[in-house]
Amino acid sequence: MLRDLRACRICRDAPLYPPPLPHEPRPVIQASATARLCIAGQAPGTRVHASGRPFTDPSGVRLRNWLGLDEAVFYDEERVAIVPMGHCFPGLDAKGGDRPPRRECAPHWRSLVLAALPEIELVLAIGRYAQAWHLGPSQGATLSQTMASWREILERPVMPRVLPLPHPSWRNNAWLTRNPWFEAELVPVLRAEIARLVSKSYTDGLQR
Repeated sequence: MLRDLRACRICRDAPLYPPPLPHEPRPVIQASATARLCIAGQAPGTRVHASGRPFTDPSGVRLRNWLGLDEAVFYDEERVAIVPMGHCFPGLDAKGGDRPPRRECAPHWRSLVLAALPEIELVLAIGRYAQAWHLGPSQGATLSQTMASWREILERPVMPRVLPLPHPSWRNNAWLTRNPWFEAELVPVLRAEIARLVSKSYTDGLQR
């Protein structure tokens, strides 16, 4: 499946929503059937498109700090799956910002990818596009409304559990400044959850 996904060119060669992707697609994903944590992001930016590796940009530095993970664990596919809503860089808009994820991608690939990750216990839904997919009607009308319900969302008796997060981009600096509770209250819970999951995955790997 990963081989097929990385060879996917539907947004360029058979787009359902024109115009076609104007550059060569480079699908980005990190996944293994043993991963217990899934990071559900938005889509690669220019730096990730160039590197072919998720979150190789300042957003990745901030995200790893939130999670309390170093690069070695973060990029360990056996423990951490990174599955964006759009696997290819969607290009830049007229203002120089990233376009939304291509709409062909998630309907075609997402259910297939998630079905191949049977051990996932927690999904980090980063940003509005991932939250819309993973939370459905329970997503708030705004990011702030969704984030205000993070404890209730995390404690739902469903598997995998879902925890919404703002995107770690600098574009959300103002939101983070207005909401200091995020780093004071949510981040410690997030780090404890992540430490438990990656430790559990490591122990299971030794036993295998």
